[in-house]
Amino acid sequence: MITISLCMIVKNEEAVLARCLDSIKDAVDEIIIVDTGSVDNTKAIAKGYTEKVYDFKWINDFSAARNYAFSKATMDYQMWMDADDVFAADQLDLLLKLKKDLDPEVDIVTMKYITHFDEHGVPILISTRERLLKRSKGYLWKDPVHECIALIGNVLYSNIEVHHRKINRTEDTSSRNLNVYKVLEKSGADFTPRQLYYYARELKDHCYWEKAAIYFEKFLDTRLGWVEDNIASCFNLSICYHMLDREHDILPILLKSFTFDAPRAEICSEIGYYYKRSLDYRHALKWFHLAANLGKPDSLGFILKDYWGYVPNIECCVCCCELGDFERAKEYNELAASFKPNSKAVEINRQYLATK
Repeated sequence: MITISLCMIVKNEEAVLARCLDSIKDAVDEIIIVDTGSVDNTKAIAKGYTEKVYDFKWINDFSAARNYAFSKATMDYQMWMDADDVFAADQLDLLLKLKKDLDPEVDIVTMKYITHFDEHGVPILISTRERLLKRSKGYLWKDPVHECIALIGNVLYSNIEVHHRKINRTEDTSSRNLNVYKVLEKSGADFTPRQLYYYARELKDHCYWEKAAIYFEKFLDTRLGWVEDNIASCFNLSICYHMLDREHDILPILLKSFTFDAPRAEICSEIGYYYKRSLDYRHALKWFHLAANLGKPDSLGFILKDYWGYVPNIECCVCCCELGDFERAKEYNELAASFKPNSKAVEINRQYLATK
């Protein structure tokens, strides 16, 4: 059976650190906590779980901190978690089984990363991340923000889930990633394509629509991006263009995504919204219907789960209502309900359709 070093970097995580460690402690053989400047009770909590608590001066570089934590590991595999990550009990069981059965020839194990949930706790944003890494391979994190390790070697793609359960963050914490990019930008650093993409995402998340659009465009212009990031950039650009009242730019950028790979439900739905905003419900219905019937891709990128079933069926229902086809509207609404039985929109639609 393999052994695992849990390697974490933390700062002011007293509200969530114990929750995280309690959820994973039974599956790891060593816990390493690297503190980057906490002024709360974080370090004291950490010392209740391990003697291996280290200080690391924050230098605006997450990779540097993670690599320092990895350097302290002594077990077969290094594993990372953020302080507001947790393993649900059923997922911990899967990890324990993996630990027992893992072929030692495997270099990297990926796991699903669930980062957003709806009001009922149903996952709505899913990605795939490197999670367990063989220490003897000497893997190193790269990029100061949105750090990653290239999937090089013998990779096992598991379906084990890690849940990112955020709590309310201070403005300083929520802007931390964006501020790192701003410092890099001010220094005149040459951004890699990946850094252009993630800087654009941070700008969009903070509603800097015009600058986000510029950086998504710069990223796509490099023609060097990962296919999933290319498609996501087209999707995000359409949102930015809408917020900037650049409606004429929306359809071309969404259609551009088809040059990278097969149509995605997120993209087809946004084309549906493009037509819906102009009250062209017949064209909108066609695109939402296409989105609702696409097969989910075998993707390592971010997946907006609601777009793969729930959202397009709800929108098909709305379009059919506008077109006076209430029987089809009811069918689409019930299809949406099969994805989200507790949806308020589904219930509102049922009440309305009952009068038709």
